[in-house]
Amino acid sequence: MIKTDAKYNIGQVVKHKKHPFRGVIFDIDPIFSNTEEWWHSIPEDSRPAKEQPYYHLLAENDTTYYTAYVSEQNLLVDDTGEPVEHPDIASLFGQFHGNYYNIEVQMN
Repeated sequence: MIKTDAKYNIGQVVKHKKHPFRGVIFDIDPIFSNTEEWWHSIPEDSRPAKEQPYYHLLAENDTTYYTAYVSEQNLLVDDTGEPVEHPDIASLFGQFHGNYYNIEVQMN
């Protein structure tokens, strides 16, 4: 059975379970929608299942900003209450409310 109900929402601040980064969700794929090459680049012993939601994040770590594609099983709610400083946030989101941003543009 394929799980298609996303646990997290667009605008929500999340963090990775294993890697030191956090970000804001800006899009959700109900199941894996990246390339096979990308999926196979993940070590097999830690490769997530394809049949779960995948999240597009405006991500940050201690040194840089980037976009990330992360499986639901590897995300947690970020409870720091701190905003994400990614420079593209202002083009998609409005006011920060402690653990989420208001959506300011129409998403497809």
